[in-house]
Amino acid sequence: MSWLNTLERIGSFTSRFFVAWVLLFSAVALYTPGTFTPLGDYISILLGVIMLGMGLTLTPADFKRIIERPRDVLIGSLAQWVIMPAAAYLLVIGLGLPWEIGVGLILVGAAPGGTASNVMTYLGRGDVALSVTITSVTTLAAPLVMPAWVILLAGEQITVTFAEMAEEIVLIVLIPVIAGLTLRYLLDQYAPTAAKAGLSIFPAISVAAIVAIVAAVVGLNVENILTASAVVFLAVILHNGVGLGSGYGIGRLTGMAEDRSRACAFEVGMQNSGLAVALAVAFFDPIAALIPALFSVWHNVSGPALANYFTRIDGEPVAEYEPGITSD
Repeated sequence: MSWLNTLERIGSFTSRFFVAWVLLFSAVALYTPGTFTPLGDYISILLGVIMLGMGLTLTPADFKRIIERPRDVLIGSLAQWVIMPAAAYLLVIGLGLPWEIGVGLILVGAAPGGTASNVMTYLGRGDVALSVTITSVTTLAAPLVMPAWVILLAGEQITVTFAEMAEEIVLIVLIPVIAGLTLRYLLDQYAPTAAKAGLSIFPAISVAAIVAIVAAVVGLNVENILTASAVVFLAVILHNGVGLGSGYGIGRLTGMAEDRSRACAFEVGMQNSGLAVALAVAFFDPIAALIPALFSVWHNVSGPALANYFTRIDGEPVAEYEPGITSD
């Protein structure tokens, strides 16, 4: 149907230039912060929309893979759960970041995998099924894993409790993902055309929501961004680099095939920074959202660069984006 093709083209176009949209609206937010600061009150809702979109991309078959290949899923999930929080803490201490800023890096490190990792795995010719499965597992475990790490690593510096943070994650992540998964199942059963339409246009909706979140945080932190030292930017770059490199290395060291090692690289290195932003705004000083916001921009630059590197190694042109995979 022509209208479905139109929706697919809109989703594909919007997602293909995702990084450009983030950079463009971040620049606009720096110039006219007041345009986007009102969106700060809706960050949790916007993230919920993104998570609903993630749920729509999932099917029961994705969860069957946990049973079919538990070893690789467990290795990838454990690598993300351990490496990124530990690296964040060591960078905060090693670089001497103030705790009101450093807690943002810890939030990023403790966050589950971002759905952008699924897109980058696809573009980098990695194992997309493994990537989606690890993202699903770490996202569903986020209400337990994320607060535990934040309380453990920054407990003496914060007043938020485990229960408060877990409740917030359930509301803005777990419930929307389950709702999306349920909706996808019902649509596939009773309205397959509507399901296809939703999967075609939701990438554009997700991109718009992510761009709005980043622009809102940039607008709220204009002065902090403009005066941020090089150390803050260095922390973001090093944290992301450690994740990408160690994820790939662990995959190879544990005997994974090349495509699965690539999936691990993107899964470990690309976090759900939108969730980190939402929690930073909800529970901490707005400056805590600075690093998650910068991470949102940076990992959507480093991720495509690594995907392009992988495809150049293969000697093949980079893959085209397929609607139905959202990014964050």
